[in-house]
Amino acid sequence: MKFTVLGSGAMGYRYGVLLQEAGNDVEFVDAWKPNVEAVRKQNGVFVSRDHENKQLVPIKMFYPEEYTGNPDVWVVFTKQMQLESLLQQMAPKFNDNQYVLTCMNGMGHVEKLLNYFKPEKLIAGTALVATVLNGPGDVDFIGARGAGTMNLANYTEKPDEMTHKIVTELKKAQFNPTLTTNFLGTLMAKVVFNSVVNTLCTLFEITMGEFASYPGADELSRQLINEAYDVCERANITMINSRQEELDSVNYVSKVANPLHYPSMYQDMSHNRPTEVDYINGYLVELGRKYRYEASTHAFLTHLVHLAEHTRHH
Repeated sequence: MKFTVLGSGAMGYRYGVLLQEAGNDVEFVDAWKPNVEAVRKQNGVFVSRDHENKQLVPIKMFYPEEYTGNPDVWVVFTKQMQLESLLQQMAPKFNDNQYVLTCMNGMGHVEKLLNYFKPEKLIAGTALVATVLNGPGDVDFIGARGAGTMNLANYTEKPDEMTHKIVTELKKAQFNPTLTTNFLGTLMAKVVFNSVVNTLCTLFEITMGEFASYPGADELSRQLINEAYDVCERANITMINSRQEELDSVNYVSKVANPLHYPSMYQDMSHNRPTEVDYINGYLVELGRKYRYEASTHAFLTHLVHLAEHTRHH
């Protein structure tokens, strides 16, 4: 199958490289010049696993304006803030036969993608896979091979033959995919997860394991999870996990799967890039307000992240 990765950062590299290793034809598109130039200069991307065994993996990388390929599936992994401009640039290359798969953090991307792709061709999900971009053309896969999991669902909640083929390739690439027929519940499970771990680890500049080792971590997590689930109930979103299962997921990933991992929001903050907090905690706040519910802890945390961004820039 032919895949084209749109937005070749940490997760774009992870999906693209592993799909390529599983025998697919994969190309990469990115707008970040240092990244594209590094890949061209070294003839590939350097891939490590848990900071070890760094090796060069040959890949094909293009700027948006020069890309002419026609993939079966676009794999979209850019940052929420950059998505619209990238889609506008790529619009002439999209056609009605192509599928789009995305596991981006936060919410807001689905509505943008639906402006370019048919609803029945959109598959979105969540990736519990830790990856770090060390720098241009240099990525580190965190966790043993096959350690992560992912959930995905069709926008229409009606899996077709092509969806099952995509899931088969993701299985071969060891992403451990679970196909659901609950679109919003699947996406919101990761938003809620990120609204706890990403935000708190970023504010205190700590790893997930350091967060989980705090004796009051469960109480903090529970307060944020309960508020988020209250919002989802009012919005008639059926979650794929119970509140307790969501807490268990936070604990498992933080204590067992990726205790040494700094979440992507921390990586953005530490490099003075804008964070995606408005698409995570901020999204829950806005959704709650639609239903006259104030997710006040999430609102407070959104402000704290913006305050941290503001003070770093002054």
